[in-house]
Amino acid sequence: MFGRLGHKTLVVDLDPQSNLTSYFQEEDTLYSLWLDKDSRRTVFKAIEPFLEGTGDINILTPLNISDNLYLVCGDLRLGRFEDRLATEWSGCFQDDKAALRVTTAFYRMIQQCAEDTDATITLMDLGPNLGALNRAATLSADYLVIPMGADMFSLQGLSNLGETVTKWRADWNRITNDGGRKESFALPSASMTPIGYIVLQHAVRLDRPVKTYEKWLKRIPGQYRTSFLDTTLALDPLNPDGLDEHCLATLRHYRSLMPMAHEARKPVFDLRPGDGAIGGHGKLAAQAYLEFEELCTAILKRIETAPPATP
Repeated sequence: MFGRLGHKTLVVDLDPQSNLTSYFQEEDTLYSLWLDKDSRRTVFKAIEPFLEGTGDINILTPLNISDNLYLVCGDLRLGRFEDRLATEWSGCFQDDKAALRVTTAFYRMIQQCAEDTDATITLMDLGPNLGALNRAATLSADYLVIPMGADMFSLQGLSNLGETVTKWRADWNRITNDGGRKESFALPSASMTPIGYIVLQHAVRLDRPVKTYEKWLKRIPGQYRTSFLDTTLALDPLNPDGLDEHCLATLRHYRSLMPMAHEARKPVFDLRPGDGAIGGHGKLAAQAYLEFEELCTAILKRIETAPPATP
């Protein structure tokens, strides 16, 4: 949708499970990319020199998926980089330049790919954890958009994420001397500015949440403010549902449209009768276009009005 809105967009799959990549690429194509020793299309190929002890990051060539959309493919082997990142983290505090090169590998890879494609927006897809891979990836981010469900686990995860991001930012400020450190290679600012959250209602009607989900929905705004904005929320009696401006969107469950989209390797809003989107499915696909357009527009407005936090 960012591409449809005229923004050259780079998508980077940094989840070792590579689900996002599998939505873009046929299995045989993806398997060939993983087996091709000369391919420079996957995230693993970028960091492979660190694991082999042969040098710095490799230059990658993102795949052109469609107009204004490019992909750096995920790779199941990326998980092998987790231990290396964890080991090198302590070295960053000890002025170890080699450790800094490893820790900033994702950031420098993304910068190279964005420059080569003239991308103005980069989206990183991360796995659901707070390990060393996600730390290195998140340090590269100017902004954070948090998808979550209306349930107890997401609410606790929001708290954990807020505490962890705060610590990562503080640690990186120490390592870079609050942004004053200079190196021969680029260092991220690690601003990681939160610009909102997206509620995913997987099993709830958008217009009539069941009571259990409604309970958790009302708690999300206060927990988001506590975790990321260091403020509390007193519920307005005129706004008893606790809705707030930090909720970028509440996305409905698209049900059978999702497997259709995966099979056709299209976004849900591009599904047509030939893909099986007929009758009610066709109407839902058209509605999805409007909803994702609204979401992306909201994100763009947040970026315009919320400059990245300074280191």
